[in-house]
Amino acid sequence: MHCPFCGNQETKVNDSRLAAEGRQIRRRRECLACGERFTTFETAELVTPMVVKSHGSRESFDEQKLRSGLIKALQKRPVEQERIEAAIARIQQRLRALGEREVRSQQVGEFVMDELRHLDEVAYVRFASVYRSFQDVEAFRDEVAKLRERRRREPLAGQLSLLGDKAETAEKGRKGD
Repeated sequence: MHCPFCGNQETKVNDSRLAAEGRQIRRRRECLACGERFTTFETAELVTPMVVKSHGSRESFDEQKLRSGLIKALQKRPVEQERIEAAIARIQQRLRALGEREVRSQQVGEFVMDELRHLDEVAYVRFASVYRSFQDVEAFRDEVAKLRERRRREPLAGQLSLLGDKAETAEKGRKGD
């Protein structure tokens, strides 16, 4: 590994640890020439399928584009960067697990919506409104109704309530919170 400060080829590893839920190795390195320390991350290079856009063109999967879309949907929402990175990793893992050379952009969008629904309902509705091109308030209302129905079937833990869960409010009232 070349030193990013002086370009020397001689560096030593001072510490190695697992990162990103075991999908990366984080290494603390020190340059033997200038003594500067820096961190590197080692990951397995896995092939992600090409994305087929709705109009038929193809492009390479772009992790930065995915991250940007998630961050935009999650803007000003109380979601830690670590959870966002974990969601990105899960989306990429799902894409690779398909075992296909190409995947439709709609499939990527559905994976993103699924992750956002678990991360933050407000971000989910934001993303859905753009992704599904909501034209009026009825489309928003329909999406919120779907969220309510999903929540009844599978409650989501660890996020703020968008829908104002009455049972949760009643329980807090009984406990005196």
